[in-house]
Amino acid sequence: MTDREEIMESDSHDNAQSAKKNSKTSLLDSGEDFEVLDEEDIDDDEPPPLEDAGEGKVKPTNSENANADPDPTGQVDEWLDVLGNGQLKKKVLKEGEGRDSRPQKGQNVKIRLKTSLVDGTLVEEKPDFAFTLGDGDVIQALDLTVQLMALGEEALIQTDAKYAYGARGSLEPAVPANAELSLEVKLLEATDAPDLELLPPAEKIALASQKRERGNAHYQRGDYAFAVNSYSIALQITESSSKVDITPEEEEGLLDVKVKCLNNMAASQLKLDHYDAALKSCVSALEHQPDNIKALFRMGKVLALQGEFTDAIQTLRKALKLEPSNKTIHAELSKLVKKHSEQRGAEQAMYKKMLGNHSDNSSTQKPRAKSSWGLSWKWLFGATAVAIGGVALSVVIAARN
Repeated sequence: MTDREEIMESDSHDNAQSAKKNSKTSLLDSGEDFEVLDEEDIDDDEPPPLEDAGEGKVKPTNSENANADPDPTGQVDEWLDVLGNGQLKKKVLKEGEGRDSRPQKGQNVKIRLKTSLVDGTLVEEKPDFAFTLGDGDVIQALDLTVQLMALGEEALIQTDAKYAYGARGSLEPAVPANAELSLEVKLLEATDAPDLELLPPAEKIALASQKRERGNAHYQRGDYAFAVNSYSIALQITESSSKVDITPEEEEGLLDVKVKCLNNMAASQLKLDHYDAALKSCVSALEHQPDNIKALFRMGKVLALQGEFTDAIQTLRKALKLEPSNKTIHAELSKLVKKHSEQRGAEQAMYKKMLGNHSDNSSTQKPRAKSSWGLSWKWLFGATAVAIGGVALSVVIAARN
């Protein structure tokens, strides 16, 4: 299978995520990551967009180079069009130990990295940068190309902003919006990920927190699907069984990371309009911490979006009871009560109209019933009179005889 075929599965996922929402999102606080606020209205401490540095464009490759053999062995000067769209290219500068030494997804890799704008402006240098391949710990350009590198290989990678820092750019490292990048990479090491069951609890907490923080970064950038992926990986770490002793404090630490991930996952799922999934995340968080304000708040929002206004109001009232001074919960609850009241008013008007039509039909039928009874009485009276008259006539005839 060629390199391009190997990467198609990842490409389909990446392309699905490329249409990012550009609306303003909430920043993460220092406590439980996301403030309990309506993210549409938040701009607390959000940095202004970076000025575009006006970098140049990647020089186009000719058709002969674009169709080069995807195996770079013996073709050090050829560009590999990784995804076939010209937006992510890789060129071998120095061959490594061969195809069999390539790292696999899920392995921990260590690389030497030099990042520059395509005009040559240096962005950052990292002599021994480590990450887990395929976990979304780094920009897509690295995740997609490092898996195509042999151990010891040195490569030059040119990537469109789509597979780097996108339309928002980055503060750390400092990358302008919509910046194309040039990456010089050397694959130094590839090792299997540690066995979670044998991982000391403190290291497990640190690893889960690292994945959660990566999810936070994705959320801030509006990459909600990638955020969900990072939170899912962090949850798997916190939920993994352990064959080593763990203290109550360490258990509490793992639980704290788990609940934060569930809360932040629910926020991301709300942004993706995945209401059932968001509700499930909230329920899971509340199973561990029934009085978690943020889980209650988001659960109330999800229920409202699903049309379950009564349950949503009860949930938000519970959250407000736990934190009476929270203005955001007050505002959300007031808005929801008003909306629910308007809906009930509309329903009552509809029922009243339906009942009103029924009453009108009944009223039109009453005169008919009255006239019918009137005719019956008249008929009965007349018949009685005829009968009496007949008896009287019979008496007169008998008397004459």
